Amino acid sequence: MHTRRIGDVEVSAIGLGAMPMSIEGRPDEARSLATIHAALDAGVTLIDTADAYHRDAHEVGHNETLIAKALASHDRGKDVLVATKGGHLRPGDGSWTLDGSPRYLKEACEGSLRRLGVEAIGLYQFHRPDPRVPYAESVGAIRDLLDEGKIRMAGISNADPQQIRQAQEILGGRLVSVQNQFSPAFRSSEPELELCDELGIAFLPWSPLGGISRAGELGSAYAPFARVAEAHGVSPQRVCLAWMLAKSPVVVPIPGASRPETILDSLAAVDLELGSEELAQLDAV
Repeated sequence: MHTRRIGDVEVSAIGLGAMPMSIEGRPDEARSLATIHAALDAGVTLIDTADAYHRDAHEVGHNETLIAKALASHDRGKDVLVATKGGHLRPGDGSWTLDGSPRYLKEACEGSLRRLGVEAIGLYQFHRPDPRVPYAESVGAIRDLLDEGKIRMAGISNADPQQIRQAQEILGGRLVSVQNQFSPAFRSSEPELELCDELGIAFLPWSPLGGISRAGELGSAYAPFARVAEAHGVSPQRVCLAWMLAKSPVVVPIPGASRPETILDSLAAVDLELGSEELAQLDAV
């Protein structure tokens, strides 16, 4: 497995996005555990989660609990950087709400610590800006958690360039990651990716294949990805991840998966080398 860096930690160049294993349409626990274990067997050392990755109101942190169980039952579990997030909520009716208040973020971190069964969270990220709370106050809470040793590294998610620079200042230069949506269908985070490249901050694309419901349609929706995939005898999804990896050494995609075969196909992208002309065709989409 090829590696990249988040802060001072070396991680697999592609991580596992665990959200599909806990929200609507999720598989049974046995398949989820098999998926996580397959990823670990293949060399994955980064798993992305959040306390809001659950389906019903009474099961906050379902995904974190699942990951903790999977890691505890695998001999490579201790080698994994778990990246979790706080500030997003799911009332249980399918909707998503926000709470970026410092009080809530600190409470949410305590809950994540308990569910993950750790003394300090490897990477904790502010999930999404809350328009009701000044951004500086929310990131200030993340800074406090970092100073208190509750988290080892700090990141932000769904941020724009101004917020990235502001967070970097508030955290005293200790911002290690930005997790934004980025895929062939969602290219508007290019400025954030370029800024992360400039600052040496890890950029973690979420929904890199277009999302749970659309990942299988990537090749039919974007012909250049299908053509390059056919030329290499691989899936369009694998081509997509290889394209992202080629954009910058700070990019660490976290494709979601709920089947062993899906994450294994995604991980094979680290060995797919695309030519400059192919990359240009994909960039032009």
